[in-house]
Amino acid sequence: MLTITNLTYSFAATRNPVFSGLSMTVRQGEFISVVGASGCGKSTLFKIIAGLLEPSGGEITVHGRCSPSTCSRLGQIAYMPQQDLLLPWRTVLDNCLLPWELKQDSSRHEALARIRGMLGRFGLSGKENAYPQELSGGMRQRVALLRTLAAGNELLLLDEPFGALDAITKREMHRWLLELWGGLDKSVLFITHDLEEALLLSDRIYLMTGGSDGGLQELIVTLPRPRHYKMNYEPQFVALREDLESRLHESSMV
Repeated sequence: MLTITNLTYSFAATRNPVFSGLSMTVRQGEFISVVGASGCGKSTLFKIIAGLLEPSGGEITVHGRCSPSTCSRLGQIAYMPQQDLLLPWRTVLDNCLLPWELKQDSSRHEALARIRGMLGRFGLSGKENAYPQELSGGMRQRVALLRTLAAGNELLLLDEPFGALDAITKREMHRWLLELWGGLDKSVLFITHDLEEALLLSDRIYLMTGGSDGGLQELIVTLPRPRHYKMNYEPQFVALREDLESRLHESSMV
């Protein structure tokens, strides 16, 4: 699905790289989290993958084809930033219709039918004519994710989608996403600072350190699926969390 080889990025005003020599792979149907300290370049990496920034060096391959420029990736990969960015003057249905308005790869009638068919699965039945200010934080994130999926891309980049939610709402979102995920048949790269969230949702986790010597460490999450939040208290989950936390601490000391 996605291969990144020796990727480097530096801001034009400085010689110090945000990250250097970064390599990773994403396979069809995988859920992969990217964790690391603030400022290590996680969101910058996502913007490069989505085609919003040009890397300083390295190679990106999407669906087995080399993607040498940002314009060749724009629109090929769905990207959901940290804020939901719902347009306040548009209803839930009209917000979710935005990807179709940009692509127009089917009829409007087909696009509306597809979105209406997904509203129930996202817990948004009866909310298609509501405006963003009438929704809870959790519902707004569901709308933003539905809009991301409506773009029709097989690879989704989700940048801390639950980071602004309170603990109870976040747990509800985890439960909902775990139930939904099996039928989506999508590949996901997911940024989070929440280690338990990363372990609960992911097949693999990449630990990102950033800087001139920073690459990625990989942790395979060996927890069985289907997953549920009560796993947080099981010995295998606790051991994985201790391992990941130890790696994060060690990387911060380098």
